[in-house]
Amino acid sequence: MSLQDEIIQQLGVKPIIDPEQEIRKRVDFLKEYVLKSGTTGLLIAISGGIDSAVATGLCKKATDELSAETGKDYMTLGVFQPYGEQVDISDSYAVAEAFGLKHRVETNIQEAVDEIALEVEHSLKSIGISRHLSRGGKGNVKARTRMVAQYALAFDLNLLVVGTDHASEAITGFFTKWGDGAVDITPLSTLNKRQVRQLAAVLGVPDSVLAKAPTAGLWEGQTDENELGITYDDNSSYLEGKTISDAAREKLEKQFLKTAHKRNPIPGI
Repeated sequence: MSLQDEIIQQLGVKPIIDPEQEIRKRVDFLKEYVLKSGTTGLLIAISGGIDSAVATGLCKKATDELSAETGKDYMTLGVFQPYGEQVDISDSYAVAEAFGLKHRVETNIQEAVDEIALEVEHSLKSIGISRHLSRGGKGNVKARTRMVAQYALAFDLNLLVVGTDHASEAITGFFTKWGDGAVDITPLSTLNKRQVRQLAAVLGVPDSVLAKAPTAGLWEGQTDENELGITYDDNSSYLEGKTISDAAREKLEKQFLKTAHKRNPIPGI
């Protein structure tokens, strides 16, 4: 078995999907988990990108169906988490409007992130290192701070935190998981980026979101493809078992091997 075959098997990606069947399966998955966990709904951070938009659509369908079927109120809480002024925050709100999300909150992370960065810089001085926190380091603080706020809300509202992780991120280790933070449930995990887009088209994700370059918003101008040097088209084709260029394949496989710790449970002894 080739490494490509092993990766596809491990991540559970299908070469072809039926978007409507995948939506139904993933909505049912969310509903079952909410009922088993005894929680009152789902929390999804809406970044304005396609992954969180699709996850929002799935969550809203799940909680609407649960409310109708049980007679109890189940909530999908949309969380907007800008760092200061977010130029594309309108896309996040457009997603909420598209799916009729009535429960929404905004947690601006700028002050918390800047304070953490300042404390780290002070601590570095104590060991003789005078410098600002690196761009990547501060970007990771942003991601982790967002998770802290999400879990604070989820705890008090008895919600599950939904992750937007999918196979195209898992293969590169480019997602909030082990080593970065965590989530409670990941309804997109066996889809590649191309397949997420297929679900988006059926769910009715706004066009402005569909047209955006994928980004984790870690710093101004950051995009996933530029940061990794791998296109999502090549990434998705690889996960569908197709042949891509040797250069792209080598980059993907190297990244996969390098980031195994982000896909595996935390080791102990």
